[in-house]
Parts: sequence; structure tokens; C-alpha cells
Amino acid sequence: MNEAEQGAGRRAGDKGRYGRLSRERVLASALDVVDRDGLSGLSMRKLGAELSVEAMALYRYAPSKEALLDGLVEEFSREVEGILERSPRAEPEITDPPTPDWLAQLHHIALSTYDVALLHPHVVPLLATRLLSTPLAQRPLPVLRSDERVLALLHDAGFDQGEVVRLHRAFTAWLLGFLLVELRAMDDQADEPDPAFRLGLHRLPARELPHLRATAVGMADRGGPAELAAGLEALLGAR
Repeated sequence: MNEAEQGAGRRAGDKGRYGRLSRERVLASALDVVDRDGLSGLSMRKLGAELSVEAMALYRYAPSKEALLDGLVEEFSREVEGILERSPRAEPEITDPPTPDWLAQLHHIALSTYDVALLHPHVVPLLATRLLSTPLAQRPLPVLRSDERVLALLHDAGFDQGEVVRLHRAFTAWLLGFLLVELRAMDDQADEPDPAFRLGLHRLPARELPHLRATAVGMADRGGPAELAAGLEALLGAR
């Protein structure tokens, strides 16, 4: 944004429909827009209209569209953090061998993240893409606190630095990968009751993609919390 735009942003009034704006209010409203209209439906102009202010008034809270996208991940992380603060501990399941406490807590974090992902599915792709484009030190504090929570849990469990890094990487990769697969777009015609037509299988060439056509209906079903937990257990439980 150039100096003229910055000046316009400073001059634009930021008292909207719900009173004077704040960063929290702007990001919460952006999340509402994305939940309703998808990421493609988010723009500074639409967000300004949502808050009954000029678009330029938003630049003091999110100086660019990229910053607004980072803010959506921030809001997502803040919601997960809220769940974990209200229910900070998970009791390990009684199994043979018993589930280690650190693994029970990772399950709790993963399932809490899954619950928030179901509420905000359009934000889930940003959990991966913003990691690729936003350097560590420039990520919002709630996002960094998510990593800090997992790292502290592993350190407190007695793992050395190398193991902490490996387990954090494995946990993050499985959780993000699972959410992306779980919430990927599948329906071609969402109001079609027949599964094959709903998925548009008639569009897939039978000779080239026989296995995909045969399996697609099952792939469209969500694995849910049970598959998320089973995969995490398989990946980390043998440690």
C-alpha cells in the first residue's frame, strides 16, 4: 500500500455498525464473511460494507489482503486456544499398554482443532498456505502459541530436542493433512440425492480412472474424529 492509500486509511472513519472498530472485530467479521461466502468472497470492500465503514478504514487493522488472510488463521487459532483453555487436560484412555499423558494431550489438541475446522472449513486451506508464505517471526501470536503448546508438552514429557522436533513435525503434518483431505471439495451437484450423480462420477473417464470411480463414494464420507485419532495413535503411539 502506498503513502496515499495509507493516508486515506488513517483519515477514513472507523466507527461502523457495531461501534468503533478493533482488530478483533475486523477479523471476526472477516471470518463471518468467509464462512458464508468462501475465501473468494472476501475483499476489503465487502468487509467494509459488512461493518458499515469505508474499505480504507480497515487498513489500520489489516494493512493488506495478505495480512487479512493471516488474521483468519489467527482467529482460527484463537478459537482452538479458547477450547483448550476451557478444557486444558484430557484423561489418558485406559489401554494396554496405557496411553502416555503427552499423547493423550496431543489427541486433545488434534480433536479440538478438528472441531474448529468443521465450523470454519474455508479457512482450513490457509492453515497450510500461510505457513508456506509467512515467516515464523511474522506469524500472529495465537498461531505461535499453538506451536508453543505442543513443544512445551513434548519438552515436559522428557524428550530431547531432536525428538521434540521430530514429534512436532509428525503431529503437525498428520493433523494438517487429515483436515485438508477430510474437508476437500467432493460434491459436483450438492443437491443431488444419488451419490454417484452428486459426485459427478459420469464426468470421470471409466477406462482411465476405474479405481477412482469405484472408490469415490467411500472417499466422500468423512473419517471423523475416530480416524483422526487412529492415525495419530499409529504415527506416534509406538514411540
